[in-house]
Amino acid sequence: KMSPDNLQSTAKSLGFEIAPGDVDEYLSIINPAFDAYAAVDHMPDFLPEVKYPRTSGIQPTANENPLNAWYVKTDIVGAVDKDGEPKGILSGQSVVLKDNICLSGVPMTSGSAVLEGYTPDVDATVVERILDAGGRIAGKAHCEDLCFSGGSHTSAKGPVLNPHNVDHSAGGSSSGSAALVAAGEVDMAIGGDQGGSIRIPAAFLWNCGG
Repeated sequence: KMSPDNLQSTAKSLGFEIAPGDVDEYLSIINPAFDAYAAVDHMPDFLPEVKYPRTSGIQPTANENPLNAWYVKTDIVGAVDKDGEPKGILSGQSVVLKDNICLSGVPMTSGSAVLEGYTPDVDATVVERILDAGGRIAGKAHCEDLCFSGGSHTSAKGPVLNPHNVDHSAGGSSSGSAALVAAGEVDMAIGGDQGGSIRIPAAFLWNCGG
């Protein structure tokens, strides 16, 4: 909990003063919030089970990645039948994920150097649904730096090239996802779109995106 002295020193560090007569009123508002934060902090984390085995994948060489569209290549097999064959509506389909989607045990940067070294320990819901439907996760695709660009030039790992014309933009922010589909390297890709991040690269690369 915050003490009167902590409150006054914090206020002073922020460039203002609290009248002595107001300290108790401020603390009556602040300390219950701290109590709530402490209660939440002591709750156990719920980590959903990771159902499908995988490795951390590999980062392809420049020769294996001429469009600079791949971040990590994986081979995560989804649901199979009793004979070990894929089962479900996505059976046999390869899917690449935009690199802002959590894939447990596989590095994720969201296109930014800020997140370099981060590895999620959970699968996003969309990942679990793809695998439950028999799909195969082929890897993670580069995206724009924190997904803030409609171009394909801001990723911390370098620009993603347009497979139709490497002198042209692939669009963004789901740049790598769209480029890999357009190049025929995967059957489909998962992106994310709040301001055109699927629609723009789909339009630039003649993909179906929605």
